[in-house]
Amino acid sequence: MRVLILIPGGIASQLQALPAVATVAASLKAQIQVACAPEAAASWKLLPAVEKVLPFNFGEGSSLADWANLLGNVREPDFQVCLNLASGRQVDLLLSMSHIPTRVATAGFSATERVVLDGATWPQQALAAYLGPLGIGLDANSYRLALPKAALDQAGSALPPGQGPALLLAPARAGVAETADWPAHQWQGLQERVRQKLADLRVVTPLVGGSLVERAAQLASCDVVLSSDPIASELALLTGTPLVALGREPASLPQRPGVEGLGGPDLSLLGLEPVLQALGLG
Repeated sequence: MRVLILIPGGIASQLQALPAVATVAASLKAQIQVACAPEAAASWKLLPAVEKVLPFNFGEGSSLADWANLLGNVREPDFQVCLNLASGRQVDLLLSMSHIPTRVATAGFSATERVVLDGATWPQQALAAYLGPLGIGLDANSYRLALPKAALDQAGSALPPGQGPALLLAPARAGVAETADWPAHQWQGLQERVRQKLADLRVVTPLVGGSLVERAAQLASCDVVLSSDPIASELALLTGTPLVALGREPASLPQRPGVEGLGGPDLSLLGLEPVLQALGLG
């Protein structure tokens, strides 16, 4: 069976869909193709079950030629199922001309199966509604990335020397966060306060320019992650690494030990004490 999945948004959006896509591939023994933004295509190197990525910008910048090219890619393979997370008249027109018999979406005239969202606010588990029409359940909370041993070994050897706990600090990268990040003096002050309590603490700086596999392996090698970076937070969740996510409401995260959201939308109001308490150092 071949399954096409249309996923708008950047890298964080693709990572949020990864447990659902992996579940579809395993449950249906399916070959998966994903259409997503070109800058987010590298996300799917984390999931070998995705045989092909169709780079496509679902925003307003796509030309008629772009749509025609996507239609050609969609009509050429024999897809039996499409999970459509995108929306808009152009997407509906494209899918209605695709001859895919089962098309799952929340709305649109091309949908053969309508999704009714169940109110889940953690994005990974909310996608269970798309899998229901296929008779597939989803337990996003139990999903973990399968990372190559070589990448994990390399990440472990690159950690700062010592026996103390490894704390990875991942401030939001410029242009990534939707709101202002936790102030720089707070990040620095946190390190100083933590070192007063844990002299052997190893502070880890996130990789810059590494692949998502390398970044995920680095996160998985640490003891805890403090992050306001959306991509680092999603990778931490996928690897099962304890996470304190700044700027995330608790309801937008899985309810499991070791995962906590702090600060809400305005991180400028967040002090050191709540963060230290979330890290178990209060």
